[in-house]
Parts: sequence; structure tokens; C-alpha cells
Amino acid sequence: MRVLVTGGAGFIGSHVVDRYLAEGHQVAVVDDLSSGRRANVPDGATLHELDIADPGLATIFDQFRPELVNHHAAQISVTASARDPLRDARVNVVGLLNVLENCARVGVGHVIFISSGGAIYGDIETRPTPETVVPEPVSPYAITKLVGEHYLRFYGLQHGLGSTVLRYGNVYGPRQDPHGEAGVVAIFCQTLLRREVPTIYAYPDQPAGMSRDYVFVGDVAEANVAATRRAASVASGECRPFNIAGGNAVRTRTLFETLRDAAKIDVEAKQAPARDAELKESCLDVARAAAELPWQATTSLRSGLEQTLAYFQQA
Repeated sequence: MRVLVTGGAGFIGSHVVDRYLAEGHQVAVVDDLSSGRRANVPDGATLHELDIADPGLATIFDQFRPELVNHHAAQISVTASARDPLRDARVNVVGLLNVLENCARVGVGHVIFISSGGAIYGDIETRPTPETVVPEPVSPYAITKLVGEHYLRFYGLQHGLGSTVLRYGNVYGPRQDPHGEAGVVAIFCQTLLRREVPTIYAYPDQPAGMSRDYVFVGDVAEANVAATRRAASVASGECRPFNIAGGNAVRTRTLFETLRDAAKIDVEAKQAPARDAELKESCLDVARAAAELPWQATTSLRSGLEQTLAYFQQA
């Protein structure tokens, strides 16, 4: 199958490209390299360095004629979206629309859209949170992801474009960027290895930090493969969301202490106030993915953290 992966030079997208190639698919990558790295793209994939909002995307669609589009390209930082909602919307809404217009124009069969289970639901009391809960996003980033899901439904009704929505929990693993704001595991890894003091952001009533549902990037790549296999049986115009996560709530201090123990480095963390628009709690119900994709995470937190730490030790 011809698969176009937007954001395929990034942390998660490049792992998905690896798995697609291993499955025997022909893969093209579109990435502007603003956060992705050319070195992340394996030799078997063709890289097009381009912004997804660029009109030149049409030429790539015309030449490659993808049968499936996997849309990972995005502005991914909650705090950055709160500082600059316009840029967030340009990438996550206008960029998506450019992709979907081209999908409709050349007759792409299916789109896998990466949404956010870690942010889209908001601070609600239903936890673990199933896909049937009505999202209440509290950040521009989460709002644009929900808008993207609604646009997919429109393109399904208007053009018969089938789609699968993968609502990720907090993904971590090798290749994650330690210099951004959206990768606490990578940040902790680099800080620990430099023997520096890491920061745990927390609300006053949660001294152990916020809770998140962490999932290893290798498991996430497998979820994309499962969604791709399922795409052949998806009805025309169908749009179905799936939570992709570990199904467990882990507080930031527990995450740090587990990683510190794995690194065998005696460092204490300092604490700082939570940043703008950060959720207090997040834990996802993954029963639908287990039943319908089928998929479930198989990497334990300790094992995933050890693999991530090993990557940063060798980098």
C-alpha cells in the first residue's frame, strides 16, 4: 500500500514509518523539519521537506497518489498553544484542511488522524475516560484536535472519506525531543544524565504532580499498524475514535522516581507551579481499542523508561 505519513520525521511519526516499512508498505513522508529530524527518516522512505499548509502539498499527492494518509504532523505543546493560539490553529486546523482537501481530490481511501486523549477530554471526573465521554477541552491545542475530528466527520459525509482517530495518551520513548515542553520523560532523562535538578510542575493540592496515562512509542506504532489493517474493513465515511494509552494513571513524581531508580542517579527534584492550561488528571479507558483494532499496550512503564534512558545514554 502507498502510505503518506505527515510528521514522519518526528518522534512518534518516524517510529510509525519504521513499522510501515517493515510491513512492506511504500512510504512517503511530509515534514517541515521544524521539530522532526532528517536522521529519523529511514532509508526506505522518501522525505518531502514541506509545511503541511503549503499549497505545494498538492504536487506530492499528485505524484505519490497515496492510498492511506497517516496524519501525525502537528503543533503538540499545550503550553505553547496557550501562548500562541493562532500558530496552533494554523498548523493543526489549516494544515489539516490542506491535507484533507488533497485526500478528497485524489481519492485517498482512508485517513488515520492523531488526536489527543491526554488533553481533549479536559478535567472531567469520569476516569478511566472512554471515547463515549463528550470532550471538554481546556487548551487551544486540545480544541484544535477536537475541531480536526469534526472536520473528519464532514469529509466523511461530503466525500465518503473513511477515517480512524487515535487519541494518544502521553507517549514517550527513544527519539523524543528533550528540548520541548511536551516530553517530560525525555526532559527527565536528559536532566538526570547531566546530574541537574529536574522540575516537577504541580498544583497546590497535588504535591506529587499531575497524573498522566503514559504509553511507550513502540506500542503506539503497533496501534497505527493495527488501525491500518482495520482500514480495509471501514465503511465509506466512517470516523471512529480510539484511546491509545496504557490505561493507568501515573503521577509525575512517581514517573521521576521510577526513572531515577532505573538510572541509579541520586538526584532530588524541585517543585514549581503548574503551567497554563495543564490538566490535573488524565487516565484513558482502552477497552475499545483492545476489542476493535485489536490493540493493547504491552510495554511496562519500567521497561519503557529503561529503553528510553538507554537511548539517551547512547545519544
